[in-house]
Amino acid sequence: MKVIYILWLRQLKRYLRSRSRIIGSLGQPLLFLVALGFGFGPIFQKAGGGNYLEFLAPGIIAMSILFTALFSGIEIIWDRQFGFLKEMMVAPVSRLKIMFGRTLGGATVAVLQGVIVFLLSLLIGFRPQSFNLLLPALIFMFLIALLFAALGTAIASLLKDMQGYSLIMNFLVMPIFFLSGALFPLNNLPGVIETIARIDPLSYGVDALRGSLLANGAHFGLMTDSLVLVVIVAILLALGSYLFSRMEV
Repeated sequence: MKVIYILWLRQLKRYLRSRSRIIGSLGQPLLFLVALGFGFGPIFQKAGGGNYLEFLAPGIIAMSILFTALFSGIEIIWDRQFGFLKEMMVAPVSRLKIMFGRTLGGATVAVLQGVIVFLLSLLIGFRPQSFNLLLPALIFMFLIALLFAALGTAIASLLKDMQGYSLIMNFLVMPIFFLSGALFPLNNLPGVIETIARIDPLSYGVDALRGSLLANGAHFGLMTDSLVLVVIVAILLALGSYLFSRMEV
C-alpha cells in the first residue's frame, strides 16, 4: 500500500505544482462551454431541448476528465525511460502496485480537472438540479477517470515512444468524445450512430453525470450507467495490470 500511496501522491503533487498545465488544460473546455453553450443555445431551445448550457456542461466535464486521464499514460512512457518509474521497475516492488498507484494518481488528477471545469461552468451559468446530488456526480467522475486512466496505462504498456502514444490518443479521443452524446441528445439517432454510442464507454459516463446533476437527464438510466462503468473499469484494470506486468524495462 505504501508504494501505491507514494506513486499516487507523487502524481498529485506534480499536477498541483504545474500551474501552467492546469490553466492551459482549461482553454478547450471553456471554449466549448462558451462558444457552443451560448452559440447553439437559442437553436436548442427553439427545438424544444431546453437550456443547452445545462445539457452541455456535464458532457464538457466528462470531456476534460477523458482528456486528462488518457493523456496521463504518456507520463508512464516518459518515467519508464528517464524518470522515477524506471528505477521502481527494476526494484523488488510488485508491478501490480506500481500500476495501481500510477492509475489512481492519473484518475485523481483527472477528477480534480473535472471539478475545476464544473466550477467554471457554475460561473458561466450552469446550475445543477440539486447540490445534494454532487456526491453521486463525484463518484461517477471518479469512475470515468479510473476507466480512461486504466485504458491509458494499458496502451502505454504496449508502446515505447511518446509520439506513437500521442498518435493513438488523437485517433481515439475525438471519436470517443464526439460520439458519446456529450454535445447532442441520444434520442432518435440514426441506427449506426446509436449503436456506436451504446458501445462508447464515455456515453455512460456522460449520461450518469447528466442524470446526477440534472436529476432527470439520464438516457440509459443511472443503474445501467453505474453497472456498465463498474464492469468496464474492472476489465480495463485487469487488462492494464496484465500488460503492465509484462512490460519490458
